[in-house]
Amino acid sequence: MFPEDDKAMYPRLRFADFSEDWEQRKLGEISTSYSGGTPTVNRAEYYKGSLPFIRSGEINKNKTELYITEKGLSNSSAKMVNIGDILYALYGATSGEVGISSINGAINQAILVIKPKDNYNSQFITQYLMMQKQKIISKYLQGGQGNLSGSILKKLTIMLPEYQEQNKYALFLKKLDTTIALHQIKIKKIQQIKKAYLQKMFI
Repeated sequence: MFPEDDKAMYPRLRFADFSEDWEQRKLGEISTSYSGGTPTVNRAEYYKGSLPFIRSGEINKNKTELYITEKGLSNSSAKMVNIGDILYALYGATSGEVGISSINGAINQAILVIKPKDNYNSQFITQYLMMQKQKIISKYLQGGQGNLSGSILKKLTIMLPEYQEQNKYALFLKKLDTTIALHQIKIKKIQQIKKAYLQKMFI
C-alpha cells in the first residue's frame, strides 16, 4: 500500500485534493475496546430471551442462532454492542475476521468490540484491519496456535489520513463491497437456474 523504496507517509494511490502525510497511531490510542462473555449454559433462564447473542462466526450476519435474556446478560460477562460498532474475532475458526455490527446485541469472550474515538472512521479502520488480517494471523497465530487478545490489538500500528480523507476512502470501499454483494446474489441466482436446467436435461 505504501511505497517501499522511501519513507513516504502516504500511499501510492490516493484521492485528489489530499496531500497531507498519513499519521501512525496505535489502535488503542484511537479507540476504546472490550470483549464479552458467555452466560452459564446450564441456566435455562439465561437463554431463549430477546437479546441476540453474537458469536465470532456471526460478526458479519444480521441475525444470530442464540438469544439470551436480560438476566443472562446481567449475570455474566456478556457485553452489549450497538449497530455500527466494529467487531473483531479473537479466536476460533474465524480468528482475525472483522466486521461492522448490523444489529444491537451481546457478545461473547471470543469477540472484541472496537469503538473509534471522534474523528476516526469505523469503516476505514475496519477495511484497514481486513487488509492486515493475514499479517496479524501469521505473526500471532503461527501454526494455528495461540489466541489474539485485546492487548495485542491495542498495540497494532495503523496508518491514518485526515478525517475527511478517511471518509472518502470508507465511502469508496463501501460502494465496492455493495457492488460485490449484488454480483454475488446474481451469481447465486444463475447457479440455481443452472441447477434446475441440469435436473431436467439429464436422465
